[in-house]
Amino acid sequence: MIENLMNLDSNILLFLQEYVRNPILNALLIPFTLSNNSGILCFVIIALFLYFKKLRKVGILMTISLILEFIVTNLILKNWVARIRPYDAIDGLTLLVGKANDLSFPSGHTGSAFALAVVVFMVMERKYGIIALVLASLMGFSRLYVGIHYPSDVLGGIVLGVISSIIAVKCFPDSSWLMQKFLQQKRDNE
Repeated sequence: MIENLMNLDSNILLFLQEYVRNPILNALLIPFTLSNNSGILCFVIIALFLYFKKLRKVGILMTISLILEFIVTNLILKNWVARIRPYDAIDGLTLLVGKANDLSFPSGHTGSAFALAVVVFMVMERKYGIIALVLASLMGFSRLYVGIHYPSDVLGGIVLGVISSIIAVKCFPDSSWLMQKFLQQKRDNE
């Protein structure tokens, strides 16, 4: 069964390389996928949400969700599963971006995108949630498109992002106390 999954993963990536890659998508998806290297895009989005008082609660929930996703993805699963990157395993697969320093499963870019997007979907107006989910899905697709992740890596990232968001929203429904505690501590230190 695992061998069948590996073959399916490989065939999907080779199909994308052969029939979907083109200069227009390269110009759009390569910069998009690189925008979240080191979590930069996620940090910028969270900072914007935290800056605006009206969106602060959402920003706090995003932060909690992202921390949960990061711990499970980067500190536990990547090392435990220890899956090598597809460009090192699939003959003929061309990588469109620089090589990654870590292991493949699950996709951290996809997980972090969904960790934020699902929070937006759960606590804000539906139209914003749908936009966020479309952008998170685009992040997942971009990881496949550039050849840096297997489809099952992206699926794993989606699952972890969704679960971390649900935990954040359900376990911290009134996250405003976290912000009050943070601001109080900041004032005490000044």
